[in-house]
Amino acid sequence: MAWIMLSIAGLLEVVWATAMKQSEGFTRPLPSAIMAVTLVGSFALLAVAMRTLPLGTAYTVWTGIGAVGAFVVGIVLMGETLSSARLVAALLILSGIVLMKLTSP
Repeated sequence: MAWIMLSIAGLLEVVWATAMKQSEGFTRPLPSAIMAVTLVGSFALLAVAMRTLPLGTAYTVWTGIGAVGAFVVGIVLMGETLSSARLVAALLILSGIVLMKLTSP
């Protein structure tokens, strides 16, 4: 159950990071509100997952999901550039997430 909570927390991190970008420095109310709600939810689920999972594993996986998710959202929805170097970097982060999962109790 902790891994499910952690995965949802990571996905919520992608949502709040995207909403933060769309809030244009908190000048747009709706994206700002979405960011605040999903940020709280993400942190709450991370905290619940940390009851069971080691700190280093939980935090690394959470930030990794957020980083790779934001990378994908940036490319797919916001027209950011996809280069081979950025793709390799994202794949390295993803491989780190998988390795953390495989080596955690």
